[in-house]
Amino acid sequence: MTPYLTILKNFSKPHWFDIIQLIKCSGGLSVGELSEELGMSYMGIKKHCLAMQKLGYLDTWRRPKDVGRPEKTYRITKKLDPLFPKISDEVSLSILEAATQLDPNAAEKLLFYFFRDQTESLAKLITADSVQERAEKLAAERSKRGYFSFCYYSEEEGLYLEEFHNPLRSLFEKYETLERMEVQMFEKLLGAHVERTQSEVSGLTRYRFDLSPR
Repeated sequence: MTPYLTILKNFSKPHWFDIIQLIKCSGGLSVGELSEELGMSYMGIKKHCLAMQKLGYLDTWRRPKDVGRPEKTYRITKKLDPLFPKISDEVSLSILEAATQLDPNAAEKLLFYFFRDQTESLAKLITADSVQERAEKLAAERSKRGYFSFCYYSEEEGLYLEEFHNPLRSLFEKYETLERMEVQMFEKLLGAHVERTQSEVSGLTRYRFDLSPR
């Protein structure tokens, strides 16, 4: 949990933050799934979800099942965006735009140096013998920085990272080359080939980084 969410949790309804974080990092959960994860009653979870839906923090959709009727699940909306860390969009974009007035390539040069510094600082922390161990450490460090990052491995899908928030999203939308810079940073830190994909549904954005040997 990010420091900002931790502070807010101490002054508000703690169960709401638990529910929001689980939904944020899953893409959508049913009342039954939330109840099982949090060890709370079905009706208690449902009451919290309905209250948050009424305020516009959650919406619902029907998730198909292999057997039977689709299952009702909750997912977060963009109304919760202020809860999750991000850089100051207006200031950062204005600075980069001003730099571009002096040099058409200035913005990309500055962002390149930013990612180079990020790579160097993370390299001191991401030390391990295997790619999976390095990936797990990278996910832990990225989570501390607000990316909600997790490392997964399965025989079917292989090794990959999933992230559910990007504090630099506004910059990524403005400068397409940032995706390549981010992938290159991952490849240097992990010693693996990285393929980045992004998907969006309602208030959820999921970033996936599939890792494979070089």
